[in-house]
Amino acid sequence: MTKDVLVRGFSDNTHSELGKKADQMGVSINSIVKDAVDQWLSKKTHVPHVHDLLIYADDKSMNSFLKSLDRMASNSEWFKSFAAPPKHHTEKILSKLNWYNGTVKPYKPHGVGGSKYCGQVIQNIVNESNKKPLCCVDFVITDVAQNSFSQAMELEKTYDESRLPGLMFCPYKSSDLMNSDITDLVELFMMHDRIFVVKNDDIYKLHITKESIHKIFLN
Repeated sequence: MTKDVLVRGFSDNTHSELGKKADQMGVSINSIVKDAVDQWLSKKTHVPHVHDLLIYADDKSMNSFLKSLDRMASNSEWFKSFAAPPKHHTEKILSKLNWYNGTVKPYKPHGVGGSKYCGQVIQNIVNESNKKPLCCVDFVITDVAQNSFSQAMELEKTYDESRLPGLMFCPYKSSDLMNSDITDLVELFMMHDRIFVVKNDDIYKLHITKESIHKIFLN
C-alpha cells in the first residue's frame, strides 16, 4: 500500500528543474523522489557511530541548541541522554525535556580515577538505552577540560577508540579552548567527525583539513 509523502523546502525552481529531468527520462517526479529515498535508506542500514565537537559561546547559546536538538530527537528512535556536574545549568532544562541523566554519584571525574568514573557514566547510559542509538551530550568533559585539558584529551581518545552507536556530542566553552595549546586543539578537532560552533540561535560548521604550503598559492 502506497502513501503520499509531503516534502517541504522545495523551491519553485527546484521543482521546475526536477520536472524537466523527469520529462527527459520519461518518469514521474514521484519515481525520482522514491529512488532517492530508497538509495538513502540503503546507506542507513547501520547505525552511525558519530563523535561530534560542540564549541559554544555561553550558557544561553547552549540552552538554545539543546532545545533545538530535543525537537529533532523527539518522537524517534534516539535515546536522549546527558551527563553533567551537579547543579549544572543544563540539568534542569534537559530533565524537564525528559532526557536521561546518566551522571553517577558521587561525582568524581577528576584526578587518577577520572577515566574509570567516566567509563561508569557511559555504561550507565548504555544500560538504560535498551539498545537504542544514543543522542548524548556529555557536559562532564566540559568540566574536566576546565580543570585539566590534557585529561579531557585522554578521555576523548578513549571514547574515540570505542564509540557507541548514535550521536555523541562533546561540548567545550570557547574560552577554555582559546587557552589551550594549538597542537592539542588541532588534535581535538581531528578526532571528531564534525565541529559545530554555537552562538545564540545560530550553528556554524567548521571544516578542518591538513594542507600543504603549495595550496596557499593556488586558487
